Amino acid sequence: MLEIHNLVVNYGAITALHEVSIQVAKGEIVTLIGANGAGKTSTLRAISALTPTTSGSIRFLNEEISKLKAHQIVQRGLCHVPEGRMVFANLSVAENLDMGAYLRSDPNEKRESLNYVFNLFPRLKERERQIAGTLSGGEQQMLAIGRALMSKPQFLMLDEPSLGIAPLLVKTIFEKIVEINRHHGITILLVEQNANLALEISQRGYVLETGRILLHDRSPALRQNPEVRKAYLGG
Repeated sequence: MLEIHNLVVNYGAITALHEVSIQVAKGEIVTLIGANGAGKTSTLRAISALTPTTSGSIRFLNEEISKLKAHQIVQRGLCHVPEGRMVFANLSVAENLDMGAYLRSDPNEKRESLNYVFNLFPRLKERERQIAGTLSGGEQQMLAIGRALMSKPQFLMLDEPSLGIAPLLVKTIFEKIVEINRHHGITILLVEQNANLALEISQRGYVLETGRILLHDRSPALRQNPEVRKAYLGG
């Protein structure tokens, strides 16, 4: 579904990604793990056209998308939930969700998606009229994911969904990520500092180190890998 080949991203004189190659098949959850500054966020931002690429290929559903604009990528069914959630803090929950559907014209389909989001995250329904900036970190993460789902994506990229969230809500968020994948068939590329959690729910993983792919394997094998355990899983 997504095929990245020899992707290079530069920030001025600094190379953030060195010929990174990643594949994600339809229906998978694939995770990128690595230390801060490894290039995980840069990879997602390059895919969604928020960061320009220097060279390499990004193909989604057999179409080269590396030269498209961000809204054109969303139109094709690939949506990005950024690190830090980035909700519209001065808008209500309902208005944030409506912003997620800005490319969709059929009101019935939008209503259907809204009901889906409220069923997935009942807390958002309870806080429908609440200003997003007053929500807790976990609730804002639910809102950010819900807003992305309003675009009716086939493929969802999640950047650090557990960051700054109470442990109890982290468990809920990850259960919902699995539900989105298994029950609704949405393919997921997950960037997550909590490597234990990420490898627990994913089928495959890539280990990024200083902008390069260091390892790639099935998630159970990565969890048993001594190098991965020592560096990312607390021994």
